[in-house]
Amino acid sequence: MRIFFASILACGFILISCITPEKKSNMETLHFTIQINAQPEVVYQALIDPDHFQEWTSAFSPTSHFKGTWEKGTTMHFLAEDENGNMAGMISRIKENIPNEFISIEHYGWIQNGEEITEGKDVEAMKGALENYTITQNGDQTELKVDSDTFPELKDYFLDAWPKALEKLKNICEGQSNNDK
Repeated sequence: MRIFFASILACGFILISCITPEKKSNMETLHFTIQINAQPEVVYQALIDPDHFQEWTSAFSPTSHFKGTWEKGTTMHFLAEDENGNMAGMISRIKENIPNEFISIEHYGWIQNGEEITEGKDVEAMKGALENYTITQNGDQTELKVDSDTFPELKDYFLDAWPKALEKLKNICEGQSNNDK
């Protein structure tokens, strides 16, 4: 059985993908690292600030945004318009949030045409996918590591899109750091 759904893995990217529920075990974790000339606090705030979030995740979708709070245990909706102008996205839980150090997001459902879908065979394929952000001070710089679970069908897309998103985030952070001087 093939299932089509709009996903916003990577906090804001919409893609109509075709996967089968049996592929969950085929999920792999992609790893990305970037050095940013800013303090960890600046990087952390740029990750979660609604306006900055829209800016850096525009590498995935120009309409990406979130609804919810970043507090541990809360539900977060990562949303964007699909190709028909309908709101679609991921339903996620903030698994962990240690300010200025670590954020873990666990995806467990999606929103399609405004409807929340959290149960059924189609959800099982992506349930439990993680997106982790590790922020570490490294001298005068901050190292940001992103570990993002994905399906093989999406790997090439994410290998292209994630570096673009992180470069946008770096520019935001370094612009803020320069303004603070």
